[in-house]
Amino acid sequence: MNFLIAGGTGLIGQALIQRLTEENHHIFCLTRSLNNKQNTNNLTFIRWQHQEKNSYQELQEKRIDVVINLAGKSLNSGRWTNKQKKQIIESRLQATKQLLAIIENLPEKPTLFLNASAIGIYGISDTKTFVETDLPAADFLASTVEQWEACAKKAARHSIRTAYCRFGVVLSNKGGALPKLILPYQLYFGGKLGKGTQWVSWIHIKDCIKAILFLINHPTIQGPINFTAPHPVTMKQMGEIISKQLHRPNWLPIPSFILKMFLGEMSILIAEGQYVKPLVLMQSDFSYQFPSLKQAINDLY
Repeated sequence: MNFLIAGGTGLIGQALIQRLTEENHHIFCLTRSLNNKQNTNNLTFIRWQHQEKNSYQELQEKRIDVVINLAGKSLNSGRWTNKQKKQIIESRLQATKQLLAIIENLPEKPTLFLNASAIGIYGISDTKTFVETDLPAADFLASTVEQWEACAKKAARHSIRTAYCRFGVVLSNKGGALPKLILPYQLYFGGKLGKGTQWVSWIHIKDCIKAILFLINHPTIQGPINFTAPHPVTMKQMGEIISKQLHRPNWLPIPSFILKMFLGEMSILIAEGQYVKPLVLMQSDFSYQFPSLKQAINDLY
């Protein structure tokens, strides 16, 4: 199959491209810069460009089966000033609009459009359980995700199956949140972050990629899909599991007000959380390789 991927240099994108190339698919990866990008037999890098008449000629000469949008400014790239918030939203909407324009110009339309999304759409709660049918909350993250999904939904105009991958906390030892959470424990001053009762809805990077391939191979699944493991944990439980697996003490808590002092509104990513169930994947009989956090941490560290 031929894949067109935006955001392929990120944590999920790199792991996905590696898996797809191992399975002998061909990937066209959109990138802002071609510096240090080396094409291979199964991977072709293409520079983002303006939608001119002859843009992306190499794509128009190929049948693109699946388009995957993982592009967007990182939520962890600095304090959420008004400028930063604008960039977070605009980077996602702009990339999605550009991909939709590329699809518009393809002589043959892909059969599937997978758009990245986030469980931040549900808002925060220590008591509720969220599933795909729940309505968006009213905070910044929820509004961002809601706009993002609404933009991606336009792919359905071409009768393309469209799915929104609502990622939870993706656990990997190569990037993302986990190495930052692990580091204090490795230095012997790990401890509970915030109040400790906030839920962490997580997923192992291998299960994340496995779930993406699962969606590709199950043509009846569309709409929002929660990419989380079936058993969320509290931040306190996560610290205890990390401490035990790494044989390191768990003794130095960091209060919520300290997190807010240093991170501002962005502290919501650590100090608050939500209990999210992957109802669509579970009802579709998706099999997790790492259903428990203990298994995931043991595999990664």
